[in-house]
Amino acid sequence: MSSQRNEFNEINITPLTDIFLVLLIIMMVIAPLLDQQGLHLTVPENVSQEQLDNKETKIMTVMIDESDKIYIDGETVETENLEDKIKELAVEFPDGLLIKTDGDATHGAMVKVMDSARNAGVTSISVDEI
Repeated sequence: MSSQRNEFNEINITPLTDIFLVLLIIMMVIAPLLDQQGLHLTVPENVSQEQLDNKETKIMTVMIDESDKIYIDGETVETENLEDKIKELAVEFPDGLLIKTDGDATHGAMVKVMDSARNAGVTSISVDEI
């Protein structure tokens, strides 16, 4: 008896093809879910201080301190009343809203003010650090 071994000359790619098809189907199902909306931000234009001094602007200023307390015109505003207060004052300040935050304020407090302003109809929002 001769002990000849059958040599393996071909690679079976069927399992590899099956794996790629499964991955392709998974990506086709997940891809539409990845299209989520985020914040739509516009890059502000550079304005010199002289242009700001010459132009009479009416911008509402909202301040956030290190303990996440929100102040509009020096008075504390609760987060439940924030949107109503901004909507009420937006008529007097048509040029937008400036959020001044303390360096230790949380990001969540600033986002809460931005969301309230957007829901109140304010379209121009700027952020500055105190």
